[in-house]
Amino acid sequence: MTVYAIAQLTIHDREGYKRYEAGFMEVFAKFDGVMLSIDEEPMVLEGEFTATRSVLIEFPSKEQAMAWMTSPDYQAIAKHRLAASTANSILVKAITADMLENLGS
Repeated sequence: MTVYAIAQLTIHDREGYKRYEAGFMEVFAKFDGVMLSIDEEPMVLEGEFTATRSVLIEFPSKEQAMAWMTSPDYQAIAKHRLAASTANSILVKAITADMLENLGS
């Protein structure tokens, strides 16, 4: 089942974050993910958005998302992100036709 990783990041050290970005796509490409959005100026529709960046990523499965996130290659670059930013992130399932049918029930 397709899943989406959604992250809100507050970058406090741009130079440190650039070290993360420098290796990101090479690592990311190994796990069949699709980068859907990187936005530093999202339109706030409701509530507050205090982060400096939002990211939306698609993976074919939860297993592939977790394999990416826990891989030694990703962990090697993630240390730069962790040192240069704070984040809130979640992994959500894509909606299926069955789920849509049950919404009206």
